[in-house]
Parts: sequence; C-alpha cells; structure tokens
Amino acid sequence: MSATNSPPVATLPDKGPMINDWRPEDSQFWAAKGKAIASRNLWISIPALLLAFSVWMVWSTVIVRLNGIGFTFTTDQLFWLAALPGLSGATFRIFYSFMVPIFGGRRWTALSTASLLLPALWMGFAVQNPETPYSVFVIIALLCGFGGGNFASSMSNISFFYPKAQQGTALGLNAGLGNLGVSVMQFSVPLVIGAGIFGAVGGSPQELVGGGQLWLQNAGYIWVPFIALVTIAAWFGMNDLASANASFSEQAVIFTRKHNWLMCWLYLATFGSFIGFAAGFPLLIKTQFPGIDPLKFAFLGPLVGALVRPVGGWVADKMGGARVTLWNYVVMIAAVFGVLEFLPHDGGAGNFYGFLAMFMLLFITTGIGNGSTFRMIPVIFRTLHERLTVNASAQEKELAMKGAGKESAAVLGFSSAIAAYGAFFIPKSFGTSMALTGGPQMALYAFMVFYASCIVVTWWWYSRKNAEMPC
Repeated sequence: MSATNSPPVATLPDKGPMINDWRPEDSQFWAAKGKAIASRNLWISIPALLLAFSVWMVWSTVIVRLNGIGFTFTTDQLFWLAALPGLSGATFRIFYSFMVPIFGGRRWTALSTASLLLPALWMGFAVQNPETPYSVFVIIALLCGFGGGNFASSMSNISFFYPKAQQGTALGLNAGLGNLGVSVMQFSVPLVIGAGIFGAVGGSPQELVGGGQLWLQNAGYIWVPFIALVTIAAWFGMNDLASANASFSEQAVIFTRKHNWLMCWLYLATFGSFIGFAAGFPLLIKTQFPGIDPLKFAFLGPLVGALVRPVGGWVADKMGGARVTLWNYVVMIAAVFGVLEFLPHDGGAGNFYGFLAMFMLLFITTGIGNGSTFRMIPVIFRTLHERLTVNASAQEKELAMKGAGKESAAVLGFSSAIAAYGAFFIPKSFGTSMALTGGPQMALYAFMVFYASCIVVTWWWYSRKNAEMPC
C-alpha cells in the first residue's frame, strides 16, 4: 500500500505547539491540514533566516568603512574580519545541524534567532570608540557566526514539514529568501549609517577622515527590533514535530554514509562559493578597482544568487538535481575565467563592468547550484533506504522512510556546515593571494580546479548512465 493511501496511524493528540500526528506523504492529510501548517512554519522561518544571514555577513560592509572613521587596520586584518564569521558560523552549523530533532524546531528557531542580539548590540557599541582594540572586533566577528549556524537548523527543520515531491521548492524558498539577507544587509547598511535614525539613543556620529559623518553603529542596531519581533513570532507561531525527534546518536549514522561526504564536497562548491564571495566581494572591489565605491554594487551579487536559488530547486525538481548541478559547475568555471579576464593585470586598469558582469554570472550559478544540490540530498537518502528495505515488511518500510527523512535532514544541516567554511576560506584566499602575489588570481585558479573536481564527482556517482545513485 502506498504512503499516500495508508490509513492514519494511531498517535497522541496534538497539544499546543507540539504536533504528534504528522504525515506529509499522505495526500489527504496534506490537503486537509498539513499544507497550511507547513506554510505557516516556512513563512516564519524565512525572515528568521534572513536576519541570521544579515548579521552573519554584516562585517563585509562594515570593514569597508572602519579605517575611514579613525581605525588603522591593515588590508589583511580587514579580510580576517570578513572571514572570521564564516569560520565560526561553519563550526556552529556542525552542532546546529542536530539541534532540531533534539530541542524541536519552534524552540530552537526562537532561541537561535534571539542569540543574534548579542553581536548586533555589541558591534553598535564597539565601532563608536576608535580606541576599541582589534581583538574586540575579532570576538564580535566570531559571535556573528551565530547567524551562520542558524541556516543548518532552519533547513533541517523545514525539510521535516514537506513531502518529498515539494522539498526542493520549499527548501529553495527557505534558503533563497533567507540568503537574501546578505543582499538586504549590503543594500541597507550604507543607507542607515548615513543618518542618526535612532536619535540620542543610538549614540553620536563618527567623523570621517576626509570630512562628513557616519553612524556606523547603525549597522548593528538596525537589526535589533526585527530580531525581537521574529523571535516572538517563532515562539508563538511555529510548531515542534514529535515525528522529527531523534537523539544525536540516531542522527550520527550519517557519518558512516559515503553520500553525506560527497554532498558536503558538492555543496561546498555552491553555497561555500555564494557565501564566501558575498563576504569578500566588497573588499575585493575596493582593492582591485580603487575608484569604485564597492557599497554601491556589492549587494547585487548576493541578491541575484539568493533570488535564483528557488529556481534551482524548482528546475531540479523537474529535470533532476544531478543534471542541473553538473552543468552548473561547467558554467561556474567559465564565469571564473571571465572574472580573471577583466581583472587589472599586466599594468592595465582592468574593466570593472566586465568584472561585475562575470561575478553576477558566478553568483547566479552559486544560487542555482545551491537549489539543485539540496534537491539531490532527500532523493539520495530516500533511494538508499528503499534499496535497504526492498524485501522488508510494510511496517519496516514505513520506519525506513522516517529514518530516511531524519538522515536527509541531518545531511542537509551538516553539509551546510561544511559548506559554510567557504565564508572563511574565500575571503582569506583573496587576502593571502594578494599578500603573496599582489592580486587575487592565484585564489581564482584554485577555485576553478575545485569546481572541476565537483564535475567529476557529480558525473561519476549521480549523473552518468548506470550511476550508483541517480538523482
């Protein structure tokens, strides 16, 4: 008997925000009750994730202005501040990946969103004092990693609410509109730091070295009221699913799954590139094209990358995740070649608008790849468990499908943790390449080699004829 026609399983009645009876693959249950609940949880999850990304990546914009208000940090130190939230955020994600089945999606979303208040408020205080030591900024940058950690738990949580056929689109919306927080931040921060929008409560402006004033503290303060509102919405409007409960030991089986590690590698190339380029793009523009104001253009890359992510999930639902992912890596390599062509070299000034166009293409491919790789994961683990239980009883198959859901949720979170290290390595690679060679070219060549390895992995295990796990 198929899952869509199976009779309801006897469960405890729902109590408050806890849902004990959750059967998204049952078409009647989904139409009558499930879709509305899943949608409500998704539309609260999205702004929570958007704020998380905004706080996580806020240093990419702040560092461009720090020396202008009296600080004297080196270019390498500034790239470190852009990279450190990626390092801590990726590390937090490893732990956050397993939190939803342990604590519940509602409780963990509310708690993790509230945690963003600490770095947002502390940043606002720290930038107002030009005597603030670099070590304090390092600590604040690391704390901004709370925002990076939230992605793993958010994606894991939403995956439990949707049936397999709709997970690509739902996860694409959650991640894509959540990723939009980077662009929202890079667009809004240059606007809010130009005025004392919080009055006397927000503190005095800083005097610019060349004249004029900035309220750089607003880069942190602007998120505080929104964080508070979304925390309340998550606590009172979201749900915990009893069927998603699992201990860490139950989820830890993913570390024995080969496809967990392969998908970590592939997702590092897509999401790792998206978040790493978003973190390093403003300072890269400033160092390579000194006559250009990076804050006028930096938000465009994360904007297009975030907006096309749901498209990547949707197209992968229609055409297959592996096929979309493979050709996406091919275009990524071509886009990096384009970036290299338009950079300043051999004494030339380069072509900024050609450089910008190629980077926009690169951001688009990261967004599409983010959606298509995340569509692959649930299919892979459902297929794996179907193969393991081909001769099992109906009850054993049903339990296996629940196990597949828990494993795929854990892999979604854990692979996002590994991929988030791109937010550290890419800005740091640019800084190291410039320190050693005077330009970012060495780093870009290394990225192309990595993307080529992803083409091989995708083709061999997932996309070729007779692949081990076609998806």
